[in-house]
Amino acid sequence: MIDRSALVAERTLDPEVEQEYEIERVFVRAIASTKYSLSEERARMRSVPRVYKTSKMRWTGGPQIWHKQLLSPGMGIMQTLQATYQELAPGARSNRHGHQNAALLYVLEGHGYDVNDGERVEWQEGDVCLVAPGTVHQHFNGSDDKPCRLLIIKTKPIYNFANLNFQEFKEKAPKTATTGWQDFHPEE
Repeated sequence: MIDRSALVAERTLDPEVEQEYEIERVFVRAIASTKYSLSEERARMRSVPRVYKTSKMRWTGGPQIWHKQLLSPGMGIMQTLQATYQELAPGARSNRHGHQNAALLYVLEGHGYDVNDGERVEWQEGDVCLVAPGTVHQHFNGSDDKPCRLLIIKTKPIYNFANLNFQEFKEKAPKTATTGWQDFHPEE
């Protein structure tokens, strides 16, 4: 008889690398209805605002990489996309991580590079950089004197809904600021 426990056993994540958040994240939200047509959900979706002021959204993270969650299932707007505005301080780097879904990085300002499965990929303002599914990757600001701003769009909620939810941090973002940028905070 085959011992299948080794096939389904999940390994323990390194507690030094596992990311924790200030508040619980919603990866996929519930949709419930008393009607087969989901008419209540359609009505709710049609009633949500179509414009969200990013100036009212708060920055999280730091001191090298900062995030604004622009769109996620937890906001109750849509289930299929996740979008984040990310700002890297001069000379900064993000965490090194991987996830099953692809990610699209639109470079709003600055220049830098990603390392995807050991391969360096250069990008600059106006470029779109694709992070292929399943790659371990990390973002780097290539400037020592200017921040880098990225818009990151993912279909992660669809993957999570289908239980294709592998994601893991291999290295946390630095907890110390880059030299000379100890007081850096993204501009509004």
